[in-house]
Amino acid sequence: MITRQTSLSKNIVQFCRFLRQKGFGVTIEEESLSLQALQFIDYKNNEIFRLVLKATLCHNKVQLDEFDNLFHEYWKELEKAVDAKTKEDPKNKTAIQQQASYKALKKWLHGIGNKETEETATYSMQETLLRKDFSTVPEDEVDELMQTIKSIAKRLAAKTNRRYEFSNKTDLPDLRKTLRKNLRRGGELLDIVHRKPKRNRIKLVLLCDVSRSMELYSAFLIQFMYAFQQVYRRMETFVFSTSLKRVTSLLKQRNFHEAMQQLSNENNGWSSGTRIGESLNTFVYEYGKKLIDSKTIVIILSDGWDTGNIELIKSSMEFIYVKSKKLIWLNPLAGFEDYKPHVSAMKAALPFIDVFAPVHNVESLKRLGRWL
Repeated sequence: MITRQTSLSKNIVQFCRFLRQKGFGVTIEEESLSLQALQFIDYKNNEIFRLVLKATLCHNKVQLDEFDNLFHEYWKELEKAVDAKTKEDPKNKTAIQQQASYKALKKWLHGIGNKETEETATYSMQETLLRKDFSTVPEDEVDELMQTIKSIAKRLAAKTNRRYEFSNKTDLPDLRKTLRKNLRRGGELLDIVHRKPKRNRIKLVLLCDVSRSMELYSAFLIQFMYAFQQVYRRMETFVFSTSLKRVTSLLKQRNFHEAMQQLSNENNGWSSGTRIGESLNTFVYEYGKKLIDSKTIVIILSDGWDTGNIELIKSSMEFIYVKSKKLIWLNPLAGFEDYKPHVSAMKAALPFIDVFAPVHNVESLKRLGRWL
């Protein structure tokens, strides 16, 4: 339902949510970009305003074709909401106090200028879901956050898939290298450099802790794993708590909600204690030799709280570290400024970790791309 908003920036945020409900994969960054763009355009011009939103929020031709109708539908419904409010009983004190603001918005809807620039200029990413800790996300924002994680995971997976190398054949022109090579010729393009898709043989193995101490984070992390695996097929996924479970085929064949339901039904250790050592030991002896080699990146998502055998953590981590290309440990607690890895499990694991980083919000998930 479209509700009344007197701030232009708030209406744009609501419009982005409206688009997500219609199947658009609008991310928090694109939402922010559309708000920032208002500082550089004449947003009182309805046509320019529409084109800017279209350029920042559409990903493909289908969305471009649908955008205009959805744009007009949203702002038309919003105008009706404004009209309905301004017709309320003038004896209502609250309505009288807000009437001027609604009139200002109505003027903007009709292309009549107003002076609303403050909220756009002071819009802060700190107020969005981008930096909000997963454990503090309110219930009414969970769906939106899940959509954002899904979109980021798919883009990151696609970027990981896209690699290019030099080619002697006339496959694809490499514009950046071509311009650089022809600088000595005064910019005249005489020598064309070509490239071709590079076969990316990197394999990923993800192991996600679903114990009680991780339950405020694990649903978001599994959503990330699920969406990433839809695009990046050279990937194996596992969940663990008191025991280890391989979920690769489950995340490939089912939708996310069905997968989560089956995972919670089948995994008796879900939201219980954590035996990281025993779980990693099972992974090493049942899957390690088959799945890990010099082209494999292993990612463990866990807070490191353990109720099992610490020596098994050390021996298992050492095996994975030696056999793999890179071992990454993502810990949601590392997102807190005063966090120190003092627990015994983390102390045992740290000598065998190539990358130790937080995984407590959307922004930290985005940074995963730099290590892949």
